[in-house]
Amino acid sequence: MKKINVAVAVIVNSQQQILLALRHQHLHQGGKWEFPGGKIETGETAQQAIIREINEEVSLSTQSTVPMMVLEHDYGDKLVCLHVHWVKEFSGDATGAEGQEIKWVDVSELSGFEFPAANKPILEAVINNLS
Repeated sequence: MKKINVAVAVIVNSQQQILLALRHQHLHQGGKWEFPGGKIETGETAQQAIIREINEEVSLSTQSTVPMMVLEHDYGDKLVCLHVHWVKEFSGDATGAEGQEIKWVDVSELSGFEFPAANKPILEAVINNLS
């Protein structure tokens, strides 16, 4: 089974809210909420991928990232390796640049959103670090 390396950004604003994006229906795990990010291209570091993806997906310029965790999840049809980083230094106004719905969410409200199964450890870390 092919392993897909994915860069994931937990973007935290000055009000300690987290930016979420709704996956398009036609995508794997479509219709679920996610932390913005995307595939790490050949020759790219996770940090470089996050900076590129955040600009492409939600129109934010990222100044720096801080590694949070690396985790693997087997969905049965694909294996993903998530390289998760905190993003607390950014500029711009977040918009769904690819037509996806996005929203800033208080940490206390995160449990009310449906996420892909691979995101469970990330959610736990966010809640434990920001609550």
